[in-house]
Amino acid sequence: MSALFEPITLRGVTSRNRIWLSPMCQYAVDAGDGVPTDWHLVHLGARATGGFGTVITEAAAVVADGRISPQDAGLWNDEQAGAWARIVEFLHAQGATAGVQLAHAGRKSSAHAPWRGHGTIPVADGGWETDAPSALAFGDFAAPRALTRDGIAGLVAAFADAARRAVAAGFDLVELHGAHGYLFHQFLSPLSNDRDDDYGGSFDDRARFLLETVDAVRAALPDRTPLLVRLSATDWVDGGWSLADTVALSSRLAGRGVDLVDVSSGGLDPRQEITVGPGYQVPFARDVRAGAGVATGAVGLITDPKQAEGVLTAGDADVVLLARAALREPSWPLRAAHELGLSTGEAPYPVNYTRGAWRD
Repeated sequence: MSALFEPITLRGVTSRNRIWLSPMCQYAVDAGDGVPTDWHLVHLGARATGGFGTVITEAAAVVADGRISPQDAGLWNDEQAGAWARIVEFLHAQGATAGVQLAHAGRKSSAHAPWRGHGTIPVADGGWETDAPSALAFGDFAAPRALTRDGIAGLVAAFADAARRAVAAGFDLVELHGAHGYLFHQFLSPLSNDRDDDYGGSFDDRARFLLETVDAVRAALPDRTPLLVRLSATDWVDGGWSLADTVALSSRLAGRGVDLVDVSSGGLDPRQEITVGPGYQVPFARDVRAGAGVATGAVGLITDPKQAEGVLTAGDADVVLLARAALREPSWPLRAAHELGLSTGEAPYPVNYTRGAWRD
């Protein structure tokens, strides 16, 4: 059996393989109410029928003002949870594990979807005032308001409430989005957090908001439900959040009931200088796994089945998460199974699709 197709169990949940769909924003809620649509059913469902072991949704905002764009999905009310439940039911019927990413975009919220424009949408045009740890803008976006302590406490509660809705909707695992320059990451990095209270300054204080939220979400979840956190391993800017910081934080997350750290990078500061190439972020997952003693997910230009297999056999990560490759090829796992020598019976084909199985 290929390492990619070995099941993995976190807490009480087993994923049929280690090829996971990475969360990817779809900007497809045209009604602007945060309720996922048929687009989400088909987009996520196609990857489940395509053999992905775990399918993780796009960032679902825990409050309306936490959306990246007005077209984002959410999980701040029961109507949204009901719409997600329909999608989760289909994912389960195809043998996939269903995960939801909970998020708040902070100073990067109230933004245009990528093909609709750039930057902050003004309040007069349907946008909203944004919140962040400090009144420091992201590039040419509008400057945010600095969150009050009460505001921070309210968001901790909102994440916990969204986690409870996720469980009610049938999701098998929950991921907190602490990467890519969104709100948790904004608190973590000294480049975006200049607070002088106990949510800013030292490493411990900058990590406090995320750790408090992890505690609240872990308490809201059943013991059998895995909790993941996505982190940016580095800001790719001198003086910013670093890999050493990520390893130290990941160790603390593991001690508070986080089961896997999904390791990405960047997104906080437009000045970032990223060296991009095949598997360019895999070493971050390897170092976090080794240094923090926690399971990790690897991302970043993982496109070839043998390349992905090598990530696992080398011990660099416990799962691989595909994004753009999965957009190009919803059934990537089925091709991977063929190229790695699995028979049709061993590969995760829906019975409806076996007539089209890859053949030698």
